[in-house]
Order: sequence, then C-alpha cells, then structure tokens
Amino acid sequence: MDPLTRIRAICLELPESSERASHGSPTFFVRGRTAFTNYLEDAHREPGATIWCPAPEGVQGELVDAEPQRFFVPPYVGHRGWIGVRLDVDPDWDEVRGIVRDGYRRVAPKKLSALMD
Repeated sequence: MDPLTRIRAICLELPESSERASHGSPTFFVRGRTAFTNYLEDAHREPGATIWCPAPEGVQGELVDAEPQRFFVPPYVGHRGWIGVRLDVDPDWDEVRGIVRDGYRRVAPKKLSALMD
C-alpha cells in the first residue's frame, strides 16, 4: 500500500475528519476547518513522502534529536511544535498512527477527542 493510502486510512478513521487539498497537497481536517495532518511528496527540500502533524509540547525536539533521519522540523509550522515525519525511511506504521492521533487530539474539540477513548 502506498504511503498516501495508508495516511488517508489513518486520518479518515478519526471522528469528523475530512480531506481536501491545501496548498496543493492532501490535508486532513477536523470538522473541515482545522488541519491536523499535511501529506507532501518531494516538497520543501524533503525528498519522498512526508507528513506534518501538530505534536504535544516537547515531543518535536525529542523525536528530532533522537532520530533526525526520520523526523524533522517542518517549515512554516515547525515553530508551533509540529513534527515532520519521513515516510520513505522504513516507517513504523503503528508509530505513525500514534503521531497522527496525537496531532488530531491537539486540535480537535474535547468532545471529539473523547470519542477516541
């Protein structure tokens, strides 16, 4: 299965999530308004497929420091704590699912986040 198909399945299983293009790339939203995952290919000096997601406080630095070959600070949103994940570097899809779900929880209303428990 290609990376976009996997990311799409992970994102669209979340409550009231949807997909539409934003800045030319597939982007996943909560209630059609707030982005929680951007999927990009060969963009912003990153070869291959990547996702960008909001991360809990402190997680971005931990992941980038621990595994800079897999994680990076994305442009434009990195200063807000978002994490970039390279999907062409042997992704652990359970870990990717967790990162996406954490990103969703960061921006979703509490009622929607509670539906995930």
